Amino acid sequence: MNRELLRNLPKVDELLDSKEIKKLLEEVMRPIVVESVREAIEQVRSEILSGDREKLEGDDVLSIALKKIKRKNSTNLRRIINATGTVIHTNLGRSLLSKQAMTNVINAASNYSNLEYDVEKGKRGSRYSHIEELITKITGAEAAMVVNNNAAAVMLVLNTLCKEKEAIVSRGQLVEIGGSFRIPEVMRFSNAKLIEVGTTNRTHDYDYEDVINENTGVLLKIHTSNFKILGFTEEVSIEEMVGLGEKHSIPVVEDIGSGVLVDYTKYGFVYEPTVQESIKKGIDVVTFSGDKMLGGPQAGIIAGKKKYIDMMKKNQLTRALRIDKMTLAALEGTLKHYLDESDAIKNIPSLNMILMNSEEIKKKAYKLKRKLVKATDKFDFNVEMDFSMVGGGSMPTERIKSFVIKVKGYEMKPALIEKKLRECETPVVVRVSGDSVIMDLRTIKEDEFKFIEDAFKEIG
Repeated sequence: MNRELLRNLPKVDELLDSKEIKKLLEEVMRPIVVESVREAIEQVRSEILSGDREKLEGDDVLSIALKKIKRKNSTNLRRIINATGTVIHTNLGRSLLSKQAMTNVINAASNYSNLEYDVEKGKRGSRYSHIEELITKITGAEAAMVVNNNAAAVMLVLNTLCKEKEAIVSRGQLVEIGGSFRIPEVMRFSNAKLIEVGTTNRTHDYDYEDVINENTGVLLKIHTSNFKILGFTEEVSIEEMVGLGEKHSIPVVEDIGSGVLVDYTKYGFVYEPTVQESIKKGIDVVTFSGDKMLGGPQAGIIAGKKKYIDMMKKNQLTRALRIDKMTLAALEGTLKHYLDESDAIKNIPSLNMILMNSEEIKKKAYKLKRKLVKATDKFDFNVEMDFSMVGGGSMPTERIKSFVIKVKGYEMKPALIEKKLRECETPVVVRVSGDSVIMDLRTIKEDEFKFIEDAFKEIG
């Protein structure tokens, strides 16, 4: 039987001559097609020899080859449907860009630009000039610059202001950013000496005062954006930190982390410090992320007193940490929305999702449910109230009212449904809770409904 199946295996040339493969050759490079065809034949041959395949239909090998060609021709970084309800999902690419930001990126990527050219003067310019005025206008800072992420921003600030000097910071603020990257390690690479003061839950102004000396480079405040300590706690306020800095002529630096430019308390959320607030209260240098709560591309923004920003621009590390033209274009497109807060909320996807009304989400949930019920009878779909998360290490205690579709399979367990959805051509990433798969409509766009519909048809 095995010999007969082996004899029936198609040759490479036979598959290459099929109309399906010929059509693909018009769009896909020949080496990818030939390699996929050979792999498909070898896969089926191995299945026959191992006894895993007992029959061979006419298009079996061709079907496998077509799937391999599609997979090899697709990019490794591909689209995923985020149905988890976590808005700023670190593993799924964090913030989505606004349409204006994407337009800016395409324009910068496909054309020559004045990245480092002063058109009016006809000579070399600075890439920071395109974004600095916008950042200062929004934040109220004297000057600003941008590097490739917030950890780089912290490292550059400390290396410039505190190289081989002491940086004083509260023990309760020595955070792990994620992926095992920790503030103490970032500080070590900046060549600043870490001086810890206070305790995990309580730090006072005299804790800083007691260790300030002639070798103190900066007073450092780090916003613990990805966790909260509750109960018997105390920390030194921005005003007190600024007062200490002025008293001893030491710059005060704050790493605010998520880059909040909107007062979320106006919309019923817990308090999160804004960049504008820190600048207004006298912090000398503030660092924050361009993605996360700001809703733009990955970047580290440094804003503050001009004399310190100018020093950083001259630091040799700046060239190693600088952003490219596409990040710059995306950040400019994002920040321009913040000139009008209502425009930012409407057009920046992360802000829009975070502040989306739960009734609007409920309508989306029922709309998707109707489509799924028509698409398949293998599952039970129910709309229920649940909670979303901001994510990205931001507002860790905040639970946002939302609506979800709970999915139960008549013949399939939740873990298998989750796996199969994740393995679809356009993966759908969901949550599993108890005996149900959860799809949170807060993070699902309406133009993604068709992908989800097709996914359930495929796995059913």
